[in-house]
Amino acid sequence: MKEATLRDVAEVAGVSPRTVSNVVNGYARVADATRLKVEAAIAQLGYRPNVLARHLATGRSGQIVVVVPYLDTPYFAELLQAIIPVAREAGYNVLIDQSDGDREHEGRLIGNRSHRSLFDGIIYSPLGLSQEDLSGRDPALPLVVIGERTSEAQFDHVGIDDVAASTEAVRHLIGLGRRRIAAIGDQPYPTGEAAQRRTAGFRAAHAEAGLPVDESLVIGTPRFNRVDGAHAMETLLELENPPDAVFCYSDLVASGAIHTVLSRGLRVPEDIAVIGYDDIEDGRYNRPTISTISPDKEAIARLAVGRLVMRINSDEPVPGVDLRAGHRLVARQSTVGSD
Repeated sequence: MKEATLRDVAEVAGVSPRTVSNVVNGYARVADATRLKVEAAIAQLGYRPNVLARHLATGRSGQIVVVVPYLDTPYFAELLQAIIPVAREAGYNVLIDQSDGDREHEGRLIGNRSHRSLFDGIIYSPLGLSQEDLSGRDPALPLVVIGERTSEAQFDHVGIDDVAASTEAVRHLIGLGRRRIAAIGDQPYPTGEAAQRRTAGFRAAHAEAGLPVDESLVIGTPRFNRVDGAHAMETLLELENPPDAVFCYSDLVASGAIHTVLSRGLRVPEDIAVIGYDDIEDGRYNRPTISTISPDKEAIARLAVGRLVMRINSDEPVPGVDLRAGHRLVARQSTVGSD
């Protein structure tokens, strides 16, 4: 069966092809009655707009790039799975790039105009770039930054309230009667803003409860992965007075920490309670299952794609905004025992 064309839709609706184009692309105001006739004709004929032709006509590629530090990190894999269908609904293909946290590579992506023929905008989770780097990007490039940062209206940013979420995680441990609580994942260097915000939440929960922070229990890690979590937990268990609970800055860190605790013949959570961050699928099938902070990944995807498409379609400068998705604490076996 011959595929319906824009002219076929125009004939059935009794309007001009330009009017059909205006309805499909949203380029001009169309009377409600006319729009309804065109939409009915589209449904009747099963017409599908030629997205490629539409992008060629506007000088766009019809592609966006999503840049993450590591593809082997489950949180980013799950976030990509949320972003891709939302982008497709908006008419965009998604290109994926792994930056490895390399500052030079990350900088080229937001500063080289030659890339503009390849993609129309970037959803970016930078690891090597500082706030100053992001503020000095190519101003003509539509950009939405995801992750734990502040934007100060210099660029669009989508994330959760990381300090509040971390405070909630540690408050949960305090509420269980734990008093010697460690933190694994601190990164006190300029590009470690995500870790710094989680450390801020860790300290805020202690201050709220009137508990002192033992600095020997705040352990830094180069990455949020299992190996670093396992090694950090070894350091904590060598202390004369080890912790009775641990706040880990990712579920992978928590998984590594739990492995070390169990390998030493200790119990989770009876001897040491452990809470993670990210609510990755692996944590739900770990033994014990991992208590965690669960960011609303679907909301992050919708907000990021929606804001980027708005930027791509805008002809006027628009101030940056800081958009917040929700989060929730999920208590599982690693802090409250058997389900």
